[in-house]
Amino acid sequence: MLEGEGGEIRTMAPKVNVSGRRLARARRRRHARPMGESGGHNRVEGEVSGNRLTLYPEGPDRLDALIRLIEEARETLRFLYYMFMDDRAGTRVRDALIAASGRGVKVWLLVDGFGSTGNMEFFQPLIDSPVHFCRFSPHWGRKYLLRNHQKLALADGRRVMMGGFNISDDYFGTAEEGAWRDIGLEVEGKSVACLMDYFDRLFCWTQAPNARMRDLRRMLQQHSVTEGKMHWLFGGPTRRLSPWARAVRMDMLAATRLDIVAAYFAPAPPMLRRMTKVARRGRTRLITAAKSDNNATIAAARSLYSYLLKRRVQVFEYEPTKLHTKLFVVDDVVHIGSANFDMRSLFLNLELMLRVEDPAFAAEMRRFFDGEAAASREITREAHRKERTLLNRLRWAIGYFIVAVADYRITRRLNLPGVGR
Repeated sequence: MLEGEGGEIRTMAPKVNVSGRRLARARRRRHARPMGESGGHNRVEGEVSGNRLTLYPEGPDRLDALIRLIEEARETLRFLYYMFMDDRAGTRVRDALIAASGRGVKVWLLVDGFGSTGNMEFFQPLIDSPVHFCRFSPHWGRKYLLRNHQKLALADGRRVMMGGFNISDDYFGTAEEGAWRDIGLEVEGKSVACLMDYFDRLFCWTQAPNARMRDLRRMLQQHSVTEGKMHWLFGGPTRRLSPWARAVRMDMLAATRLDIVAAYFAPAPPMLRRMTKVARRGRTRLITAAKSDNNATIAAARSLYSYLLKRRVQVFEYEPTKLHTKLFVVDDVVHIGSANFDMRSLFLNLELMLRVEDPAFAAEMRRFFDGEAAASREITREAHRKERTLLNRLRWAIGYFIVAVADYRITRRLNLPGVGR
């Protein structure tokens, strides 16, 4: 992997060199509004170790960037999504992939069989074209309870768009339209090349009629890149912590600042303790969802507020619309990608996360966090105490049991024989 001395980050303004005093002076001169504030269409653009990074926090911009990536591809396109729906956005992306294959670009599309539309007529034009199409776990069996939760659009082995968003109208709209609040990160550079072999092996594994779980676990370990300033980390049904979960845990070990935006928040007790230890040493902030399509996940998160608030963790609920963002800023390190901070993402789902170690990028993502927090409701100990009625506590406990205990244990035991025996 490429090594580097850091890069340059900007927020719709002239680039700012990565150095403490110069960066601070430049910020004071710019008086830039934090990303995420109402009407904020600001994008972080910069360079880390020879790789160009562009963050897209707004849905319409994100869709335009994704279509542009497809249209500018010259040799190959590898697409991997949990949800690929038969709506306007899905049709636009589908037709762009077919058009790319028509001009000679080799195209592969892998979608999750559980999350994506079951309307095969929608995918038929893809199947009839030169596009290589496959569904992850399209039939009942042990793999059915697993989710290929990754989001990846890879062009020519040098340019990728990743994050938490799926291919659906709901991820490319605005807050006023009730769309999910999410982010997408485009990375262009040599570090992206490692994703090609991973995708190809996963595509072949998915097509194999008798694919073995041990081969999948080995794939996740072997293809995780842990050198240089940019680490490509994968999660999945491993017997111990996955590469990305292990990286987050290690980054939190001696950290003094931790900012998390987690649409679904229900981690294991050891991870909770790590969060509170960071708060003891410095500051920990959490933004989670006030609105979602799954009330059990909101209840699961609220069941943990009392524990966190007593230990000086600042808790916020994002209120403008449904929250789907997955972002972790740990000191000068940023983790961004498809993984939530819950038991499924930590131990079960196939996930893709990028770890970026760069002070300037971390500072800009923390500014993004500030903007999201400004649009959220802070949960104080006093306010939460009033909401902790007997009925609410019962609801929250049931939500946590469903999300973090029952679903996790059933799926884990089915896919990792011998666990718990």
